Amino acid sequence: MALWPRLARNLLSRPATDPTPHPAPELVAALKARLDAAATRRLGRSLAIRHVDAGSCNGCELEVNATQNVVHDLERLGLRFVASPRHADLLLVTGPLTRNMRVALERARAATPEPCFVVALGDCAVDGGVFRGSYAVEGGVGAALQPDLLVPGCPPGPAQILEALAALVEANG
Repeated sequence: MALWPRLARNLLSRPATDPTPHPAPELVAALKARLDAAATRRLGRSLAIRHVDAGSCNGCELEVNATQNVVHDLERLGLRFVASPRHADLLLVTGPLTRNMRVALERARAATPEPCFVVALGDCAVDGGVFRGSYAVEGGVGAALQPDLLVPGCPPGPAQILEALAALVEANG
């Protein structure tokens, strides 16, 4: 097939993609109400999250970034990511604990004010995952810090991440 007819057909046709998934508005409203009430009761404000990559393959990071897209939009739920552990209420740790990142993770925890939650996100952060036994990996986050919540999955999806954060805040509210 010649280039110009194919180009014209592609320009004039709709893309062959799936429609954007839209969560039910009542589910979003219920999750927002749960998080607002629990975070206000526990912290007096919204929950600030500091993400720490302890040496992952970036699969969990893609899902963490997806929690900020237009479909899941964690900001509307009263959650936000911050640039410094000094401003955070929660350390969200992904990846296995590598030897090179142990000190950095411990420093991030020491810089985070109380009350501080530690969440191990993904199979690698829970117990080392597929990297367990490697010479460069010490295991899961529990080798350096005591996590408050373990979120299994390789990787856990954005909805699972948001639900886990809501459950953590509610349980400690």
